[in-house]
Amino acid sequence: MAPLTLEQTLKNAVGQLQQSGSPSAQVDAQVLLCFVLGKPRSYLLTWPEKILSAEEAEQFNQLMQRRLTGEPVAYLVGEREFWSLPLKVSPATLIPRPDTERLVELALVCAQHSQGPILDLGTGTGAIALALAHELPQRTVIGVDLMLEAQALATQNGERLGIKNAQFRQGSWFEPIDADERFDVIVSNPPYIDPDDPHLSQGDVRFEPLSALVAQEHGLADLRYISEQARSYLKPNGWLLFEHGYDQGEAVRNLLTQLGYQQVRTEQDYAGNDRVTLGCYI
Repeated sequence: MAPLTLEQTLKNAVGQLQQSGSPSAQVDAQVLLCFVLGKPRSYLLTWPEKILSAEEAEQFNQLMQRRLTGEPVAYLVGEREFWSLPLKVSPATLIPRPDTERLVELALVCAQHSQGPILDLGTGTGAIALALAHELPQRTVIGVDLMLEAQALATQNGERLGIKNAQFRQGSWFEPIDADERFDVIVSNPPYIDPDDPHLSQGDVRFEPLSALVAQEHGLADLRYISEQARSYLKPNGWLLFEHGYDQGEAVRNLLTQLGYQQVRTEQDYAGNDRVTLGCYI
């Protein structure tokens, strides 16, 4: 088979991905090809006639085969951007998603009238904690994750990005937090998918850790536990914010209200879906 140019390679790959049903065929193919080449995306436009080496072509074909089976691009290249921060990812963690940036935006608003520490529960790659620490360099941000591999990855991401005011601890929810530690803001993107949800067998989530996705009580078990426990760790007038499913806004509002939180409301993501619910504990 004759060697192919970047343009030909890209065109063939996009066609294959479209045929497989990928909703982001063009972007996926570009990201994988740039990863193999070690070049920015602009390189593909500048040098469309460049010929791939046999080694590059082989590596790209192997990545394409994995993508065609549905494996997420972020796991294939080991990186995903969040809040303009390049984060290393692994199959031990969820892939940071753009909708979660809405949680960061709202947490920054809640944090603007205080100076105390911030807690991120179920930190995964450290995406939320590092975004907040990056925007609030004078504040201490603590991220907690049950999985030791996730805690190590989040720590590595913080070190790579030179973010000094974020630290990461391993344990279940509040377990690694001292009894006398108090926070102005507690944020979490916990597991909130019902175990019977059919979406668990579709798309990228098939490859993500189930423990980071699924919760009992129709997805509300971890949301309930964190809401109950957070009251002991929030400073007076501290805020608790959750990311949750598009159809869980009312249930989470009711939960927070029943537990005594004030100013409870649900905010929408960029697609107009209920995504973040927050409340203040007086």
